[in-house]
Parts: sequence; structure tokens; C-alpha cells
Amino acid sequence: MEKKILIPVDRSRSSLQAVRYVVHISSVIKNLHCVLFHVQPPVSLYLQEEAAKDMHVRAQLKKVTKKNNDTAMAVLHNLRSEMTQAGFPEDRIELVTHPRELGLAQDVIEYAQKNMLDAIVVGRRGVTGVHKFFDASVSDAILERSQALPVWLVQGDVQPENLLVAIDGSQDSLRAVDHVSFMVSENTDIKISLLHVTNTARNYCEIDLDDDLDDDLDPEFVKIIEKKDRACLDRFYPLAMEKFAQMEIPKDRIKIHTIAGSRRVGHTVMEFAEKNRCNTLVIGRRGINKSFFMGSVSRQIIGQVSDTALWVVP
Repeated sequence: MEKKILIPVDRSRSSLQAVRYVVHISSVIKNLHCVLFHVQPPVSLYLQEEAAKDMHVRAQLKKVTKKNNDTAMAVLHNLRSEMTQAGFPEDRIELVTHPRELGLAQDVIEYAQKNMLDAIVVGRRGVTGVHKFFDASVSDAILERSQALPVWLVQGDVQPENLLVAIDGSQDSLRAVDHVSFMVSENTDIKISLLHVTNTARNYCEIDLDDDLDDDLDPEFVKIIEKKDRACLDRFYPLAMEKFAQMEIPKDRIKIHTIAGSRRVGHTVMEFAEKNRCNTLVIGRRGINKSFFMGSVSRQIIGQVSDTALWVVP
């Protein structure tokens, strides 16, 4: 079963980290294909209009366009060589470049959606100066705007070992499980951990319950939250295991972990990931109360990732 991902690249260190991660993860993901995608500087509409009327302008514009394309292809060929020298099959790498049209982030998303790719892999930081491309603002824009496709955010030199899926029983976390099971399908050696940080009165909603208020909470309120959390996970786990089974992932390769709830859910997830050497972390875009992503949990996780690949699944 073919899986195909998009890797937006330039000459930055982050692009190199992204392609190296893909090489490493290809030992886990069977039949992985990729598109190395470079967005060139935009071609001015004014110059295009002038070139249509003036032969001299047309000649100069042609030179600029050729230079941009040559520069882009040099970047793509260098990164393809990086991948093939590390063992990634050359016939599974496609090179694509075109001038910027809608903006860096939107051009990336539009291409990935139009070509029905399975994920976008982006390095977290670029460099300054003329090589600046995927700095934090651009990578975050891709992460925020990609409403249909998973985004793999790679920060640092990541050596993927074990996969960790943070779950809360929501439909979004089930989609995260679905994405993981598809990407690693037929891999009988994979190790996957499912981690649930239980819901308590402390972390159920955005309200900050201080210690004094915790002591005054109605016991029935606490019981309702805990009961709902258990019921939700009781429904979730059979569905998750069914998805893994459909992709021929053995049940004994899946481990389920539960940690008592805390205010800092994201911090708890990251601590578990570090302790258990899970350098690829998967989360749903939103959670039970629609605040998992772009809320406190995601801010905690994104703010702490280092030498980690974070898959965000919508």
C-alpha cells in the first residue's frame, strides 16, 4: 500500500532535518514515497504584463525565471542525493518546483491537497537571510491552515524509535490512530504506545481550579467527570484496536498507558515521551472539548518539542 508525503524544502538546516527524518521513518513506513517541493520567488504580475509588450523586458524576465528555476532544481537535487545516499530509493522521490502564487504556506497546502497526498512534513526552523524559508512563522502557518491533511512537524535531528499517540477518546484522536495505522500498515515490528491522561476537574476545561477551590469541589461533579472519561475510553479502545487490526498491526505491538490527570497535560505527555524514547508523537487537532489543539495542551507540547517529530492530525 503506497503512502505519499510532501516535503517543502529550501537550503535551510530545517529542510535537511525534515528529509533525514523521512529517510529514518521509511524503515518504519513501508512503501513510502515523497515529493520534494520548492517554492520559487514570485514572478511580478507587472513584469509579466510588461514582458508581453516589450521584447527587452521579456528577455530579462526569462533570465530571472531560468535562474530561479535552476536554483530551485539545485536545492532539490542536493536533497535528493542526501536521501538516496542514506538508502532511500531514488524512484520514490519526485522533484517539483514552481513560482510562489498564493504564499509559501498556502502554496504548500494547495499542492498537497490537489494531489491527495497523505501528509506534509515540515522542518520547524529555517535560517536568516536569503535562505530563510521555513522559519517558525511559516511552519506554524502550515500547521494552522492545513485543515484536511496531517502535518508532521520535525524539530531537531530526530531518530524515530517508538511511536506515541496521545489520546482522549475524541473523534480527532481516533483519526490520529487511523492515520498512524495507515502509515505503518503491515509493519509487524512496529511499537506503538497509546497514552491517555485521565480527565479530572483540574484539566477538564479551561477554568484554572486552584488548590483551595479543588478542596471545595462537589464530589458528585468530580465523579461525573471521571465516569464520563472512563465511558468515553471504553468506547474508544475497541474502535482504535479495530483500525490497527485492519492494517495488519499485531495487537501485541500496541501498548496502552494511562496517567492520572494533571493541569499540565501537555507537559505530562512530553515527560512520558522522553522517558520512553518516543521521538515521534501523534496528536489530534482538537480534543473532547475542542481545545486540544490551538489550546493549552498543544501550546505546551509545541513549546517543548526538541529532537522530536510531532504529527498533528485534523
